[in-house]
Amino acid sequence: MLQQLLARLPQDNQTASADAAVLMAMTREDIPRLILTQRAAHLNSHASEVAFPGGKRDKTDSSLIYTALREAQEEIALNPQDVDVVGELGIFTSRVGVKVKPIIGLLDNMPTLTASPDEIDSIFTVPLDVFLQQKPNYQHKIKYMGLSIPVPSFNYQGYVIWGLTGFMIVEFMRRVYDADIDWRWPNPLKR
Repeated sequence: MLQQLLARLPQDNQTASADAAVLMAMTREDIPRLILTQRAAHLNSHASEVAFPGGKRDKTDSSLIYTALREAQEEIALNPQDVDVVGELGIFTSRVGVKVKPIIGLLDNMPTLTASPDEIDSIFTVPLDVFLQQKPNYQHKIKYMGLSIPVPSFNYQGYVIWGLTGFMIVEFMRRVYDADIDWRWPNPLKR
């Protein structure tokens, strides 16, 4: 069923203009689970924030798909061969101007994952139906281009999922599940 829904994702060839990639990895189950991380508290950037595994593209990376898979292997020990890459979302621009490409990947089984202590404090999964049942709140705001922008935020088992990760989840749920989730202007998705 999820595979059929994912066919709704547009084919996008904007990958050359992105600076970074993240892996939106989820299980192939009746109720798919999305893998998320909590970044290490000691990091200089985005410390303790919830994020998808991913990072900046290296000059030696052959593609942004490769970047997302490489970063997921480094951060959570996810074997790239366990991931069936099935799609991508458009490019999102972070509040500091980094252009990020979400890559969608499916896992037949939930592998044993190990957090790299240099980058990740914890790894957790969220059933996708949580994002269908729980409307995001917009209590968090970011400064972007001189504006104070409300960003989607979800709470799950003590984790706060917000910011660019929240925007990516909302866009995924809207495109794949036709979820009626409110966007707050401006949309950081560059089409």
